[in-house]
Amino acid sequence: MDITVSGTNLFIGLLVLVAVTVGIILLLRNQYARYSKGEGAENLKVSANSSPIQGRTKYPQVDPFRLHGPILNFGFASALLITLLAFNWTTFEEVIDVSGYMIDLEEEELEIEPPRTAEPPPPPPPPPPPVIEEVPEEEILEDEAPVFEDTDIDVEEEIVAEPVLEEAPPPPPPPPPKEEPEEIFRRVEAMPTFPGCENEPDEDARKLCTQEKMLQFIYKNIKYPVIARENGIEGKAFVEFVVDKTGAVKDVKVLRDPGGGLGDEAKRVIELMNTMGAKWRPGAQRGVPVKVAYTLPVNFKLQ
Repeated sequence: MDITVSGTNLFIGLLVLVAVTVGIILLLRNQYARYSKGEGAENLKVSANSSPIQGRTKYPQVDPFRLHGPILNFGFASALLITLLAFNWTTFEEVIDVSGYMIDLEEEELEIEPPRTAEPPPPPPPPPPPVIEEVPEEEILEDEAPVFEDTDIDVEEEIVAEPVLEEAPPPPPPPPPKEEPEEIFRRVEAMPTFPGCENEPDEDARKLCTQEKMLQFIYKNIKYPVIARENGIEGKAFVEFVVDKTGAVKDVKVLRDPGGGLGDEAKRVIELMNTMGAKWRPGAQRGVPVKVAYTLPVNFKLQ
C-alpha cells in the first residue's frame, strides 16, 4: 500500500495530535484540581477494602495510576502515527510545463548571418604580350674561331691542393604530423541521454525524455537578468554545446545573444549541467562513444 503524505498534511496531522494531547492533559489536571480543592468530594466512594492500607488509595476515583493503561496506549498510538507519517512524508518536486518549448534538437538549425566585409579590389589587367622583332640575316655574325690557351705549367709554380670539404650533417627529422581534431557529430545512431532517461524502452522514448528533462532543468534553474528585465529585453538565446565521450558538457558557446545578459545566463545554465551529480550517457556511433553537438534555443519572455 503506497501512502504519500505531503508536507502540509504532515504538519496538520502533527498539529492535531499535539492539540489532542494538550487537551487530555488539561482535562485531567482540571479534574484532579477540583478534587484537591474539595469540590465533588461528597460523591467520592470509599474503598471497599476492610482497611485503607490494603488498597492503593482510600478514594479510587482520585488514583492517578488508574488511567495508566489508557494513557500508555495513547502514547504508543501517537508514536506509531508519527512514525507512519514520517516514513510516508513525500516531497513533491515542482513540475515545470515545457510542452510549449519542446523542439526537435536534431532538426533545430540556426541561420547565422555571415559578417559583412568589404569586397576585394579587382585584379590588375594582364601585361601586354611582348613584341618579337625580326633580326636581318646580315647582322648574324659567324661564330668566332675557338681560341686555345696555353696550359703549360711552370715547374717553379707550387701546386696547392684544394681543401676537402667536410661532409655536411644530415638534415633534422621532419616534425611529427599534427593530430587532427576529433570529429563532432550532429546525429548518431544512439543520441546522448539526459540523466534519468536511461531506462526508457527505446531510442525514441529516450530522445523525448531527454528533451523534456533537459528543458525542465534549464527553466527551473534559469534566472532572468536584472538588466534585461528592467529594459524589457526578450528573445531567444541560441547556445551550442558538446556532450563528450564521458558525458560531460563542454565547449558551450553563445551563437546568438538578444542582449541584456540573456546569452550569458543561458550559457551559465547549460554549464550548470556538470554539477547535477550524474552525467549524460554519451552518444555512440557503431557502438563507439563519440562527441555530439547540440544547438539549443533558450526562450526568455517577461510575464
